[in-house]
Amino acid sequence: MLNYRKWPASALALGCLLAPGVTLAQDAGSDLMSLDRKSLKVEVQSRFDAALAQTETASVVSADSPAFMWASQAKVQCGIARGFLKSGTKDPVSLGKCDEAYRRMMAPQMVSEAPGAPLAPPAAGPCLAGPYIVFFDWDSSRISPDAVTVLDSAAASTVGCGSATIRIAGYTDRSGSEQYNMGLSTRRAEVVRGYLAGNGATAQLTTQAFGEGNPRVPTADGVREIQNRRVEITVE
Repeated sequence: MLNYRKWPASALALGCLLAPGVTLAQDAGSDLMSLDRKSLKVEVQSRFDAALAQTETASVVSADSPAFMWASQAKVQCGIARGFLKSGTKDPVSLGKCDEAYRRMMAPQMVSEAPGAPLAPPAAGPCLAGPYIVFFDWDSSRISPDAVTVLDSAAASTVGCGSATIRIAGYTDRSGSEQYNMGLSTRRAEVVRGYLAGNGATAQLTTQAFGEGNPRVPTADGVREIQNRRVEITVE
């Protein structure tokens, strides 16, 4: 029998633990992209709710399998996709990650082990490096309820990252002056850093502010664009 706690995080991340005959679509997320916007919102919300329920189920949390890891990842990635949808965007990257993590969460797991095989002691969970993205209201550095969901998962999912560095980058849209937006992006990065530090993130946390620079959606000056009002969290 396979003891999942003996497998390295790289094997988990590559999906080596799926049961025989269980495969993932190579074009992960394409089925989601084909849905109309209303149906897509319902589907992504349904997957997010299912993943959230899994991460709060005691048997999943304590199981010697990667089920909890993929549930946590599905919650994060579907939460990010949901954030994009609220801004009117069908983001193929986040939808693909939501789809992949959800499929892995729902796949039958190989849980039988050869008689007498020793169990390894419980280990820290694998490092789920993200990236994680949270969005902000206009001219605000307040963490929204949707952002809390993503940040809670980010804090929990990076516990196994050891001495890695969590880089927190703040951004704004192009409404307001460059000087003001630089300060706003700094406040956004710092509030996310404070939240992660206070909610279990153990890796080194660093922040950087970019203001209007590096927009996800290029716009004219003065345009309010929710996808540009964000903080991106990556693990290095």
